Formats: sequence, structure tokens, C-alpha cells
Amino acid sequence: MRDLHRLTATEIVQAIQEGKSTCEAVTRACLAHIEEREPDVQAWQYLDPDLAIAQSRVLDQSGRRGPLQGVPVGIKDLIDTFDMPTEYGTVIHARYQPRIDAACVALTRRAGGLIMGKTVTTEFANLTPGKTKHPQDPTRTPGGSSSGSGAAVGDHMVPLAIGTQTTASTIRPASFNGCVGYRPTWGDLPLAGVMEVAESLDTLGLIARSIDDVALYRDVLLCVKPEPLPSQVNAAPRVGFCRSIFWDKCDDSTKTLLQHCATMLSKAGARLEDVTLPQSFDRIPDAHRWISSFEFARNRAWEIDHHVDLISERLRHGRIHDGLTCSFEQYKSSREFAERSRLQMDDLFRDYDVLLTPAVAGEAPIGLEATGDPSFSLLWTTLHVPTISLPLFTGPNGLPVGVQLIAKRGADRQMFKVARWVSRAVGSGRL
Repeated sequence: MRDLHRLTATEIVQAIQEGKSTCEAVTRACLAHIEEREPDVQAWQYLDPDLAIAQSRVLDQSGRRGPLQGVPVGIKDLIDTFDMPTEYGTVIHARYQPRIDAACVALTRRAGGLIMGKTVTTEFANLTPGKTKHPQDPTRTPGGSSSGSGAAVGDHMVPLAIGTQTTASTIRPASFNGCVGYRPTWGDLPLAGVMEVAESLDTLGLIARSIDDVALYRDVLLCVKPEPLPSQVNAAPRVGFCRSIFWDKCDDSTKTLLQHCATMLSKAGARLEDVTLPQSFDRIPDAHRWISSFEFARNRAWEIDHHVDLISERLRHGRIHDGLTCSFEQYKSSREFAERSRLQMDDLFRDYDVLLTPAVAGEAPIGLEATGDPSFSLLWTTLHVPTISLPLFTGPNGLPVGVQLIAKRGADRQMFKVARWVSRAVGSGRL
């Protein structure tokens, strides 16, 4: 088979099961592409080709047929791996070697997945970028904080990657790099062995090139028998078009694309209505700021006390300063407000299957000193709802612009079904 590195995870599993390829052949194809592209993209913090090939041979010789058999996966360098360093995006932890795998890594291996290497993260999964560049334009950011994961999948280095999200760290790089990005209902996927940023907000994030791959990987990480999504979704969904409080931050071209998307869905049969969020939700950005900052500053107490000079000025004067000056009363009040807002959000979904909203302001911005505006995920992350970014459009410079769907807490699988319907209605049946 040609272009093995371009196959989705589901296609790789099928090819290996049918004897049309091997784990080693897929791994070598991905490694060859990485060797060609990595000097320009720089998606990897740690990559050992010999280790990857050795893993692939063990998988071929095992005779097992796991649900991710032979699928190369990139792991964000915020997530522990027993056989690869984990540096958390900082020189403070350079060459740190965990003794065990994070739960998500162990479950990936159990399912036959191949851990290709560690993908670049921003410093402590915050604002200061790493070395990764946008695969289609090296003058632009790939997004963050899961920058290497988004770029690696977007550039066909691997079909799957794990990121994390505390604000916009999965949805934004997935959108910028033309991938499917999935942020699950908060609390569903295991975080053991993943560095805590802000435990009240953190989730894993999955980045892939198809909705089927995201659904498959979610099943693997939930330890349930993988159940393929139905090939057809006949019932047209109820869609709320939610511009949100950040609509004015969108580029004009993105506003036009979202409005065009809404029109196409309506013509395809969706029951589409404009949705206005409760006015109290205007306070969510402040609540997110205090929750995330208070928790982060306490989680990183050791680094602050012993190596503050090795922490970037941006992080010291931003989230750490906010966290150390935030009182417990302010933090507690913000958490209580966030939980009240989540209950209001549950009520809103009595009338809608999903909300349609921007994933990003527009194409990945020029410049490598920042990772793009995180506003378009901030509300949904705080509200603990599942979200998915679909690479349905391109902007004025031909770069990807994602569309984001939001579902009710716990309705992740239903969201995947609607996402498939939406992608077909808009004309991207490949998803």
C-alpha cells in the first residue's frame, strides 16, 4: 500500500487486520515522512526511530489484534511515559524520566497502539510557545498548548495524538492544523499521570483526521468495546447557532463561513435557530481566570519556590501572579458560579442536540511568539461540556478554519453522530 502515513487510524487497523500491511510498514512510512518534514515543523520533543521500529516488530510478532493495532500515536509532553522522557515544556524538568506510563498511555498500548514519541507542548501547557511551526506556513503558530500534537496529525506524521485542554489547548491547534479535535465531557477520560494545570478544568484532548478515529480512541480510553458510529444518521439534528460573547473577535471571513455553514445545515434539513446564552455567562471568562490561576499556582509550588528564574516572564507575570494574588474566597466563589452556569447549560440543551459556534477567530495568525486567541473554547471548557472541532473550511489564505460543535454534558457519542451529519451536509464526507 502506498502513502501509509496518510491513512487514518481506522484505515490502518483495517489494513493490518486484512493482511495488507504490517505495524512495521506503517511505522516506517510515518518515520520517513517525519524525517522529511520535522526540520520545518518541529512537532516532536522526543523521537527515537529505533524504539518505534522495535515496538512495531513486537506488535507484529504478538499475533494480537487490538482496536488500535499498529496505529502510531503522538503523546503530548505533559503526559508520563515510562520509556521516554517527559519534560512538561520546561528546562526545569529536562530529561526527566517517569517510572510508569500515564493511564491514557498504558491504555493506548493495551489496545495495540504504538507510542511514536512525545509531541511539543508550550511551557507547562500555558502561553509561552515551544518550537513547533505551522505545517503549511512556518511563519504562523500551530496553536497551543498541544502544538506538536496538532501539527503532527495535521502534517500526516501520525494519525492520532493526545493533547490536553484547560482553556483551548486541543480545539485551537486542531482547528489551525486542519484536524478533528475533541475535548470530552470533563471527568470522563483518565488523567492519572498527566501533569495537572488546573484540576477543575483539565481534560485530555484527542486530535485525529476523522470523526471515526476520535470515537474509536475515546472507547479505548474508556475501556469499553469499540462501537463503530452508524454509517448513516437519518434524523436531522436540532442546531443552535451560538455566536457567543466573543463573536466580535472573529475575523470577518470566519463570520461569513459560520453563517454560510448555518445556511447549509438549514437547507440540509436541520432545525436551526439562533441561540443567545444567559447574560450571566458574561462572567465566565473571569471565573475561568481565577479558577485556572489559583489551581495552577498551587500545583506548581515546587517549581515556583526552587526555579522561578527558569519560568518565563509571561507565565510569572500572568497566570502565576493571578494565582498567588487570588484569595481562596474569590476562587471558591468562581467555582460555585461556574457550577451554577453548568446547570443552566444543561437546561439549554433541552431544545438542541448541538450548538454551532466558532472554534477560532480565523486562520492561524502570523508570528511564533503567541499561540492564538483562546477565547472561543474558554466558555465551553469552563462549562465542562464536550466539544468537537471539524476542519470544514479554509480562510482567505487557504489555511484551515474549524467549526466547533458543543453538546450537553455526557452526550459525547451523540455529538459524534451529529458531527458526521454536519460534515456530510457541508460537503466534507471524508470526516
